[in-house]
Amino acid sequence: MRSRPTSTALASALLLAGLTPLVLTAPASAATAKYSDDFNGDGYRDLVTAAPTATVGGKTSAGAVVVNYGSKSGISASRRTVLTQNSSGIPGSAERGDSFGSALASGDLNNDGYADLVIGAPGEDLGTDTDGGTAIIVWGGASGLSGGRTAADPAPTAHDSFGQSLAVGDFNGDHKADLAVGSTGTDVWVSRGGFTKTSGAASKYKVTAPIRTGSGGVVSFASGDLNGDGTDDLVATVAYLDGARVFRGASSGLAYESVLDEVSEVAAVGDINGDGYDDVVTGEYGGAVEGNLGGSIGIHLGRASGVDPEPARTIDQDTAGVPGANEYNDHFGTAVHLADLTGDGHADLSVGAAGENNGDGAVWTLRGATTGLTTKNAVAYGPSSLGVSTSGAPRLGAGMLP
Repeated sequence: MRSRPTSTALASALLLAGLTPLVLTAPASAATAKYSDDFNGDGYRDLVTAAPTATVGGKTSAGAVVVNYGSKSGISASRRTVLTQNSSGIPGSAERGDSFGSALASGDLNNDGYADLVIGAPGEDLGTDTDGGTAIIVWGGASGLSGGRTAADPAPTAHDSFGQSLAVGDFNGDHKADLAVGSTGTDVWVSRGGFTKTSGAASKYKVTAPIRTGSGGVVSFASGDLNGDGTDDLVATVAYLDGARVFRGASSGLAYESVLDEVSEVAAVGDINGDGYDDVVTGEYGGAVEGNLGGSIGIHLGRASGVDPEPARTIDQDTAGVPGANEYNDHFGTAVHLADLTGDGHADLSVGAAGENNGDGAVWTLRGATTGLTTKNAVAYGPSSLGVSTSGAPRLGAGMLP
C-alpha cells in the first residue's frame, strides 16, 4: 500500500528548539481514516508538536505533546489538545526524565475512521526497570484525541528505552495499520493491525536486525512501499554511525532484508522520481566516518527488487546548485523529509542543517523530478528569511514534519 506524503507549506517543516515538530510516519492510505493525522475526522490534517523536555507538574523532561486541529482556514491556535502523562485517560503519570513525545507516529489503528496518535516515552520507569520505556496510543474521535492505552513492551528485560522509535504502516498488506516500536535492543517489535480500545493489538511479533548489542538500538523509523508490492517496508536508522537497516513487508509481516551502504542517522521515504517505487534519503550530519565534516545526504532508489543499497547520489553543500558551502559542524542532514511540495507527483526534499550560521540553523528544499532529485532551483531558508528570531538558539532545521 503506497505511502503518499503531502505537505501544505514549507513552513510546516521547520523547528524551533524546545518545541519540536516530529515526523508522523504513517502512510495516509494505511487505514480507513482519510489522513493518518486527521484525529477528529473532519477531513483536515492536524499538527502535532512535541516538547519531550517540557516540565510537567514540576517534573523536568517529563514531556508534553500539543495537537492543533486543522480547518478550512488552516491550523487553529485555539482548537488544540495538550497531552501529558498527567492528562485524564493517558496511562502513567508525568515523571522526571520520561521524555514523553520523543517519538511520534499516527494512523487509524482501530479502523474507526479517526487517526490515532502513538507517543513514545523512552525514559519511562516501569517498576524497578529504570528507563524501560513505553509507547502510548491516544485514540482519535469526533472531539479529537482522548483516552489511551499502553502498547506494552513484550520483552522489558531485553532492552531499554522502548518507544524511542515508532512507525505505523501496513506491513502485511491486509489493509490494517500495524505499529512498529524500537528500543536500545537489536529487535523491532511489531503490533499487528486489528487494534481495539479494550484489547490493543491483534498480535505481536519480533523482527531482529544485525545491530550491535549495546549500540543504542534503533534511533528512528521511516515507512513506505520501496518495491511496489502493495505492502509497506520499514527503514530503521541505528545509533553510533552505522548504515540504515531495511525491513521488507510481506503477507507474513516484516523481515530484515539489507543494510544501506553508508552511514546515516536519519532517513525519509517518498517517491522522488515518480516511478511508483518509494525512495530513501538518508542524512549523515556528523560526517566523521564519511570524511565530510559538514554533513551530507544520500539518495537510494526504490525498485521492484527493493531499495538499492548503494546511494545513486550523494549531496552536500559543495554540490553544484546547493546554496551555501560545506563547513565544519554545519550538520547538513540533521533532519530530512520527503513530501510533494509542488503537487507535481514527485516527492521533494527538505533538509535541515542545525549548525548552519553558527548554530542558528537553516533549511533547504530540493525538487524531485523524473530524473531524480535535482539541485536546480534549490532554495535555502534561514531564520531571518522566515521571520524567526535567532534569540534563544532556535537551531532551525533540527526537525521536520509532513
